[in-house]
Amino acid sequence: MRDKFLSWGIVLVVATWIVAILIRAHYWIPTLLSAIYALGVYNAYQSKHAILRNFPVLGYFRYFFESISPEMQQYFIERETDGKPFPRNQRSAVYRRAKNLSDTVAFGTQLEVNHRKYEGIKHSIYAKSPKEELPRVWVGGEQCTQPYHASLFNISAMSFGALSDRAQISLNRGAKKGNFYHNTGEGGISPHHLEGGDLCWQIGTGYFGCRDEEGKFNPELFKKYSTMPNVKMVEIKLSQGAKPGHGGVLPGVKNTPEIAKIRHVTPGVTVISPPSHSAFSDAAGLLRFVQQLRELSGGKPVGFKLCIGDTKEFEDICVQMNVLKIYPDFITIDGAEGGTGAAPPEFSDGVGMPLEPALIFVNRTLKNYNLRDKLRVIASGKVLTSLDILRAIAMGADMCNNARGFMFSLGCIQALRCNSNNCPTGVATQDKMLIKGLDVTDKAERVYHFHKNTLHTCNELIAAAGRNSYEEVDATMFMRGDEFDHLADLYFPDILGNVKQKARV
Repeated sequence: MRDKFLSWGIVLVVATWIVAILIRAHYWIPTLLSAIYALGVYNAYQSKHAILRNFPVLGYFRYFFESISPEMQQYFIERETDGKPFPRNQRSAVYRRAKNLSDTVAFGTQLEVNHRKYEGIKHSIYAKSPKEELPRVWVGGEQCTQPYHASLFNISAMSFGALSDRAQISLNRGAKKGNFYHNTGEGGISPHHLEGGDLCWQIGTGYFGCRDEEGKFNPELFKKYSTMPNVKMVEIKLSQGAKPGHGGVLPGVKNTPEIAKIRHVTPGVTVISPPSHSAFSDAAGLLRFVQQLRELSGGKPVGFKLCIGDTKEFEDICVQMNVLKIYPDFITIDGAEGGTGAAPPEFSDGVGMPLEPALIFVNRTLKNYNLRDKLRVIASGKVLTSLDILRAIAMGADMCNNARGFMFSLGCIQALRCNSNNCPTGVATQDKMLIKGLDVTDKAERVYHFHKNTLHTCNELIAAAGRNSYEEVDATMFMRGDEFDHLADLYFPDILGNVKQKARV
C-alpha cells in the first residue's frame, strides 16, 4: 500500500495541478491533495508507527475509530445487560433516579433468571408497607466524644483533582440537601468541598492537606482542618480496592496550580502517593495513629479504609485492638471491584479480595475477637443499586459508600477517559472548556434525588421481604441461581446417575 500510495499519489497530485492551472480555478483541491501527499510521504518514512508506515493516510482511521471505541460500544453494540464495569440497565436506572423520573421498566426482566449467577430477594406474602423515613446509622464508639448520625448511603472517596471543581461543588451541595456525607478522597479538603455538606476527610499515604515539606504527617495542619464544623469523620486510607498496594496517581495534566496548593505539592508534575504510610509501619502503630487523630480532631469518629489482601494482617490489627484497648470508630472495606481514575490493569484485574467475601471475612473476624459491637463496618466497591446496598448489609456492613453511582448522577457516561483529562461530561477532568458543560445547580439536584430515590427503593425491598428494619436484613433474605439447581434436582433426579448404575451392572 505504501509503494502504491507514493507512486500513484504523485501522479494524482501533478494531474490535479495541471487541470487547476488550465481552468484557472479550484486551486484548493490540488493544494489539499498536496498536503495529504506530503503527510503520507512523511508517514511512509517515519519509524514510530508501523500502521502509518504501511498505510500512510488510511492508517489514521484506525486511531480515530480506536478513540471513539467506548462510544461505539455503548451506542451501537451494547445490550441493556451489557457494558463494563456497569451495564446499561444499571446506568439508566441511576440517570432516571437522579432526574427524579420513573425508574420502572416494561415487559419483564432481561436477566437470565435460570443462570447460576442470578441473585434476588425472597419476598414475603406478608409484605409490609415501606417506611418513608430514610435509614441512618450512628458512628462513634466509646472512645469518640462527637459521634455522627450518618446516612446509610454516602458519597465515596473522590479527590478534587480526580474530579473537577464543579463536580465537587455539585456533590457537596447534593449531600447538604440530602443530609448525607461526602468523602473528600485523599486529595485534601478544597474550597469546593465547603458548600455546607458533611465531610468525611480521607487521609492517604501522601497526607495531602496535612503534610510538611518532606511529605510527612503534620499534626498542626491536621488539627486545623479536622476541627472544622463540616468535617464529621476522618478516614485513614490504607489501600484502595481498584489498586491495593499501589499509591494513588494524579496525572501531571490534572495537577493544576490550584490543586497543587491544596495538596502542598509542585504543580504540573504527576503525583504518585507512596504505597504505604510513613506515620506507622505495623498494626499497633496504626491504632496509635487512630487515637492521635481522634484526639487532634476533638473526639470525632476516626477509622480506616482497606482492601483485604493478606488476611493475617487484618487479624493482627484485631489482636492489637484488644491488647492496646484502642478501637477505630469504623472500618471501610473496599472490594477489588472498586473504581479508580488511573490504575495499572494488573492491579485492577488481579489484586485484592472482592467485596462480598471480604465483608464476610471481616464481620466474622471481628465477632471472633469480640470487636463487632465496638465499631461500624462500611462497604465500598461497586455498591450502586438498592439491591447492592442490601446485599452488603446482609454480608455484614452497617452502611455503604458509592462513588461511580454519584458520578453517573452528575452525568458521567462511562466514557472510560478518567485518566486522560478528556472526560466529555466535565466530571473527571481539569479542562476548563469541558468543565463549563457541567451545570452545578442542576447536578446538585440530581445528586440529591439519586440518593433519596435509591434509599427509598431499599425501603421498598425490605418491606417486600416482610422485614421491619435494616437490623433484620441477613443472608437468608437472598437467593441465588445455584439454589434453583438444587431445587430442580428434587423433582428431576440426575438421569445420568441411573445410566452410570446400569453401565456398572
